[in-house]
Amino acid sequence: MAKKESVYFAKMRDFSFLLIYIIIMFTIFSCSGQSETDFDGDKKYKSLRQQMVETQIIRRNITDKNVINAMRTIPRHLFVSKRYHAEAYDDHPLPIAGGQTISQPYIVAIMTELIQIDSSSKILEIGTGSGYQAAVLGEISDSVYSIEIIPVLAERAEELLDSLGFKSVHVRAGDGYKGWPEVAPFDAIIVTAAAPKIPQPLVDQLKIGGRMIIPVGDSSQDLILITKNETGIVKKSIIPVRFVPMTGEILE
Repeated sequence: MAKKESVYFAKMRDFSFLLIYIIIMFTIFSCSGQSETDFDGDKKYKSLRQQMVETQIIRRNITDKNVINAMRTIPRHLFVSKRYHAEAYDDHPLPIAGGQTISQPYIVAIMTELIQIDSSSKILEIGTGSGYQAAVLGEISDSVYSIEIIPVLAERAEELLDSLGFKSVHVRAGDGYKGWPEVAPFDAIIVTAAAPKIPQPLVDQLKIGGRMIIPVGDSSQDLILITKNETGIVKKSIIPVRFVPMTGEILE
């Protein structure tokens, strides 16, 4: 009798092990299925990103490989609200909080190309906004400093950039007109809001040989490339643009 009971319990033990194995394998495959769904969604945005680069960036004669690779990589849709995810890779700017915008992809590309940066460049960005331009800069450079005058935007951008692993991008809330003098001088400065005039503090914080790209004007704006030399600055008008206005001390 004891022997029969031993066989019975042995079979029950084997059955229990089998049941546990089935449950574990079911859980693994269920999780795998969820991951595959998420991956499919990422593939969709990756495809839209590649299309954006091919049709909006390369066809418009952007040739800097660093810029092209950065824009192929950065998930632009994560920098806008979910309602705009489907439009994130379209050829136009999009609204973000605080009455601000995320710039048209081509404008991000041409501004980044014009300042001629690489991994060793120290860059100042004025107008963090969504954080997308800072991410593009951070994908190329190991040293990016970005200032946003609207505190809630600065906080959101910093959190998002940190979550995406951009440890080399430093964000703070403040008036971009004053720059970031304690970490100056900069190899390049990029301004993402239209100024009525070129801010002298930013020129002062630019290295000799450094470049600044800035939209200048009120109702009529031009994208201006500034190169600093031993005797002053050289200005070059690039294209007409339309940016939100720069605010703060520059208006006083």
